[in-house]
Amino acid sequence: MKFGTTEQILDEIIARAGKQIVLAIPMGIGKPNRLVNALYRRVKNDKSLSLKIFTALSLERPVAHSELEQRFLAPIVERVFGDYPDLDYLKDSRAGTLPSNISVYEFFHKTGDYLGNSPAQQHFIYSNYSHAARDMLIQGVNVLMQTIAVDDSAGSLAPAPRYSWSCNPDVSLDMLALQKTCNAAPILTIAAVNRKLPFMPNDAEVAPDFFDLLLDDETTTHDLFAPPNMKVDAQDYAISLWASALVPDGGTLQIGIGSLGDGISQALIVRDQRNAEYQKILADLQAGSGNTLPANSDTGRFKRGLYGCSEMFVNGFLWLIRAGIVRIEVYDDVLLQGLVREGLIEKRVTAQGLRALLESGRIHATLTEADVEFLKRFGFFCDEVRWVDGQLFVADETLPPTLSDADMFERICAHCLGTELGGGYLMHGGFFLGPRDFYQALRNMPKAELQRINMTRIHYINELLGHEELARLQRRNARFINTTMMVTLLGAAISDGLDSGQMVSGVGGQYNFVAMGHALPDARSILLMRAWRIKNGKVSSNIVWNYGHVTIPRHLRDIVVTEYGIADLRGQADDEVIKRLLAITDSRFQDDLLKVAKVNGKIDSAYQIPPQQRNNFPTMIEAVLRDGKQNGLLPDYPFGTDFTEDELVIARALARMKRLLEHPFELLGALFRLAIGQSVAKGKDHQRYLERMGMTEAHTLKDKLLRALFVRNL
Repeated sequence: MKFGTTEQILDEIIARAGKQIVLAIPMGIGKPNRLVNALYRRVKNDKSLSLKIFTALSLERPVAHSELEQRFLAPIVERVFGDYPDLDYLKDSRAGTLPSNISVYEFFHKTGDYLGNSPAQQHFIYSNYSHAARDMLIQGVNVLMQTIAVDDSAGSLAPAPRYSWSCNPDVSLDMLALQKTCNAAPILTIAAVNRKLPFMPNDAEVAPDFFDLLLDDETTTHDLFAPPNMKVDAQDYAISLWASALVPDGGTLQIGIGSLGDGISQALIVRDQRNAEYQKILADLQAGSGNTLPANSDTGRFKRGLYGCSEMFVNGFLWLIRAGIVRIEVYDDVLLQGLVREGLIEKRVTAQGLRALLESGRIHATLTEADVEFLKRFGFFCDEVRWVDGQLFVADETLPPTLSDADMFERICAHCLGTELGGGYLMHGGFFLGPRDFYQALRNMPKAELQRINMTRIHYINELLGHEELARLQRRNARFINTTMMVTLLGAAISDGLDSGQMVSGVGGQYNFVAMGHALPDARSILLMRAWRIKNGKVSSNIVWNYGHVTIPRHLRDIVVTEYGIADLRGQADDEVIKRLLAITDSRFQDDLLKVAKVNGKIDSAYQIPPQQRNNFPTMIEAVLRDGKQNGLLPDYPFGTDFTEDELVIARALARMKRLLEHPFELLGALFRLAIGQSVAKGKDHQRYLERMGMTEAHTLKDKLLRALFVRNL
């Protein structure tokens, strides 16, 4: 392992990799931004060099698109993102000014950010998340850069600092494992220490001498990209409440980031902690929409809890862990996990549990050194037990390691047994991204609790092959919950792209989880979708007849959830699929969709949508959830917000103004009312909001109209 300055490392990269650098950097916050920027500038200024960057989810500080947005955003960005350095290649890519000797390839875009950007669209690599490492190797990656965490809390007492892949063991571990098995060309591995990254143990921990080059100086530590929690509105909560009833007690959970991920987490917490009120909301949703919960729904409290297995470890999972809902531990040993699943081994260590291990063949009648290590690792033996020259030593006792003799078995149990099963994980994750308090919570988490979270390879989480037996034992009653943009009336899902070929985001792990939902016998794939959307003032249905791009083909259709209910499509004929999806379609679009289905002969010409399913309107959802919103069950920001109270008021005002700008005739009416003096009732104190927006003074007609319109919408 070599230490050096940034410039020394750049020299070493060119010396070892040559002048054609093919760089892999992880998705999200795992990128060492300043080191990447330094390499980018070096290549940009030296045309004898070339650089190809392969990555995903490149993140930048929010950028305002208008003067009003800038007034609002600037203080928030400074407060929330601190000294997070934007990526130079990202700025140039957005501006269309990437130099000719540099190209950027991504397999997942930040949602919607690259629509209309021809170079980014042309260099998109359409890969499943679990194939990303393979596909980067195909492209000839010769340099891997990643930011890592360090734990040097022991100071001089520790032989060396401990290092961790932290937020992104996902693709990096996959790539380096594949590189060895495929005998690919060597990859120069470079790590940059960011001391603000939480140190994650277990599979994410890496030996100090693992990296070819390691940089740890004042340039490598900076604030993490921390997207604030999004508002969870009534539409999101309705979807989340329906979905929460599909999660069985004792099962496995996968969810994503954003308002729907937060909404599901909050709905599960309400289900567990305030079940009577939860049941009432569900009953009201069913009465309002005319739809019912499937027969196999589970709406009770969590007596056994859940296990989390998700490519993305999101803030919602942290809150579910705090609430004691995600609490089922799994073990990375097939025989042990099987015995736990069968109930032959419980959390409390007992002689019966030790005997079950013996009878299963997991340990030998005469214990070996490896057996003792296994028993200590998982808590069957206490830490004081030592193996010396073929004997067990504990306290002042020396015991032969013989379990076949009944008396010796009892003596070993009396002196060696631990108290509680250990070494289990209640959460497997591939990468994480979240708000500031999420990172802080991980940094502050006691080591014993952190030890129960295992950040690991994405291939382990998103696939079954290679570890199928263990995965089947761990992922019982799995519910893989993902979001989609649109669904066709025959059950195909459009989650990542447009029919023009433009990519909105990427498939990520969605296909993997959908496939697992079908491969595991007791699992389900659940796709969440808002039934309608509004763009440029026009309301459209997200359930459509067909579409020219598909992420999940209709032969993999399973469960679709909108704010109006649940459509269980598994094993159903096409006409029944249409009926079930129409039942959860916004009622403004039901008739047109039914008409198209009839014209194409996919449903009986005499079929009519039942009257009780004709009330699927946003006003119904708002009315049903009003009490829950008001009494704190369904808050706008269930897990807190980085916005101040004044900023929330201003944000709502700006949202109203944006809607006016999307409706020219309404805007003209508002401006006319302002012109004749019907702006705001006198006596209201809006001074502090005007001060926050820098709008206390207005000299031009435009500024005066904007200020008056702003005040009117407060």
